[in-house]
Amino acid sequence: MYITITAQNLGKNYSQSSADFVKYLEKENQGLEQEDMEHFFNQYGDEISAAEVVREIDGNTAKLKRDEPKFYSITVSPSKSELRRLQDNSEDLKRYTRELMKDYVASFNREIDGRPVSVDDIKYFAKIEHQRSFKGTDREIRENQPYATKILQLKTEIRNIQRGTMEGKIKKRQKEIAKLKKEAPHQQNGKRIVQGMKKAGNQSHIHIIISRKDASNSFSLSPGSKHKASKVEMHGKTVNRGFDRDQFFERAEKTFDKTFGYQRNFAETYKAKKEFVKNPKGYFAALMKLPANEKALAFKIIGKSGVPMLPNIPTNKAQLALRAFKRLQRGAEIAIKSSSIGI
Repeated sequence: MYITITAQNLGKNYSQSSADFVKYLEKENQGLEQEDMEHFFNQYGDEISAAEVVREIDGNTAKLKRDEPKFYSITVSPSKSELRRLQDNSEDLKRYTRELMKDYVASFNREIDGRPVSVDDIKYFAKIEHQRSFKGTDREIRENQPYATKILQLKTEIRNIQRGTMEGKIKKRQKEIAKLKKEAPHQQNGKRIVQGMKKAGNQSHIHIIISRKDASNSFSLSPGSKHKASKVEMHGKTVNRGFDRDQFFERAEKTFDKTFGYQRNFAETYKAKKEFVKNPKGYFAALMKLPANEKALAFKIIGKSGVPMLPNIPTNKAQLALRAFKRLQRGAEIAIKSSSIGI
């Protein structure tokens, strides 16, 4: 499970309208018949129009300044293993979203009129998408980049030869290009993976657009708060504030597992991934204590995430911890971006 929470901004300034973001989320509906489209939905309604989403989000920004986020985007990307557990991608992910948003509000250290924030206090709209494209930050693109650079150089040389500004053999360079395309380490359906290429397989994921202000347009609810839980004086009153990201991420996993009966491996848990980044030694020591079948699956999951693996697994735990720490520190940032939950 990979979840991100971001404040929507355009350059250095926060977006003053949700229109562009909503338009972006409508991209998969282009050219589809009405019955084949994925519509926006919220806690209680389906088939909500893009126009209504923009109207509701943009009209719920009372007293927010230009340098404050007007809305946040939550992206929820289940792993391929998690997606295989679903019976109907769209309907199951809608059901999960509605349960997830209960976890979201429960993670706020806020009260409204003396009671905890509830799911009815927030204004959000969500949409299911089924396609993804390779981005420049993806491991496949980064590791294919040296080949792409050389191919671009050869193509430039061919154009220069054709213009007469350079001497050389075009056919030789064309053969080199064909060879490089085949030798690139990451291929999909027999073709070198390049930026912008559609990813194969089930790529279903959830986009959620949520107003910074509560549904009454009176209270600010920011998941971007740096505080987990604290108190502050506002207008002469002591007010609770904060958003517990760890709680939200852990609950998001547990809700998915409970909803769909998913058996989560150690390497898939948010707690384990967080431990990997903060304490690789402890992470691998815990990994080695797993039963043989769970350990094998864990290493398979880790390998697919792009984390650099040890060439041999030491039997001595102290040796393991030292080698893991040295080798895996370099891969920690990659692991977080490619396979964990983050904000």
